Amino acid sequence: MSIDQATAAAIHDFIAAQKDNMTAMLAELVKVPSDNPPGDCAPHARRAAELLEQLGFTVERHPVPEALVKENGMISCTNLIVRRKFGEGPVVALNAHGDVVAPGEGWSVDPYGAVIKDGVMYGRGVAVSKSDFVTYAYALLALEKLGQPLNGTIELHLTYDEEAGGAIGPQWLLQQGISKPDYAFSAGFSYAITTAHNGCLHLEVTVNGKSAHAARPDTGHDALEAATKILTALYAYRDTLSQIKSKVEGITSPSMVVGLIKGGINTNVVPDRVSFRLDRRMVPEENPEVVETGLRNVIDAAASGLPGISVEVRRIMLARPFGKVEGVDRLIDILARNASEIMGKPVGTEGIPLYTDARHYSAAGVKTVLYGAGPRNLLEANGHRADEKLVLSDLFKATEVVARTLYELLR
Repeated sequence: MSIDQATAAAIHDFIAAQKDNMTAMLAELVKVPSDNPPGDCAPHARRAAELLEQLGFTVERHPVPEALVKENGMISCTNLIVRRKFGEGPVVALNAHGDVVAPGEGWSVDPYGAVIKDGVMYGRGVAVSKSDFVTYAYALLALEKLGQPLNGTIELHLTYDEEAGGAIGPQWLLQQGISKPDYAFSAGFSYAITTAHNGCLHLEVTVNGKSAHAARPDTGHDALEAATKILTALYAYRDTLSQIKSKVEGITSPSMVVGLIKGGINTNVVPDRVSFRLDRRMVPEENPEVVETGLRNVIDAAASGLPGISVEVRRIMLARPFGKVEGVDRLIDILARNASEIMGKPVGTEGIPLYTDARHYSAAGVKTVLYGAGPRNLLEANGHRADEKLVLSDLFKATEVVARTLYELLR
């Protein structure tokens, strides 16, 4: 049964009356830097908790142990949870991340200024995904304002390590038993409903040789020369990936990038060590273990027989692809119907070639979708680029869609 007109109107009117407050909250979240790396995100969590408490919420603060934070390459991390139990029924988690990539160059405005021009707010994290702090909080407020009986619990999961892999954010909350949701909304970057995304494997390859004076290179073993042969083999492997085609709309083929390389001692010394890191994106149909084994085989074959050369391969990160969990179709159907009505155009499902925290929920058996404030796609929002932006009307529409969907889900 779809939402009745009176309830839909009440949700719409509440959100319309809160537009200025929602805009102000988003601006405050953007103004507090939370770049990851370096990953000193506890200050942003403190500010977010203050803003949520001003809205009347009780906020649980879950600081991650310092050793675990450092192990994940961060300085500080505190996860926030807001729980609102309306009655007996399913638990729905609404997860957004407050950590962001560093601004980089090329901005026309202060990346932490939350500048608004012609109904568009600019700032790092305004779309990815501080806007969803606001979307999810005000969707919950809208349901509270209704005062109608609902069956279930809504939780806000506001975490701070998505840019580092999510292991001490959503994954930690779930593994520690701090939350046991049945459904999850994960931060979205467009008004389409995302039901699948790529996985990602990061490997570090270290090539060891033997240094020597450049006047006598024959007395050493050139690690850079060996690394060049391995890279040539990897790029040849990369060129075959276009033959693999995903069946998920919005996702094409796997990809591979070597994004970091370092090594050598000096100009006049044969390099004794070279290391590089590669990023291998996996489409949902691929098996991560098979992909990793294949890459290691390519590297081993290229290095085989090179005198004086040894190679070490270390996994830095494995983010598994995200896909549907059995039973999620009910959530998707409700969400698509409400999104289509609010947006005034058909809103369906798609996949994205990124990886997100949604995978942690689906891996735990939670029925999960990505949905939140945003335009048609992430590129329009300048996500992870200069002048990241969000059309504020999209923020209000997404909040209405989420509130209506939660209402139906808990009825």
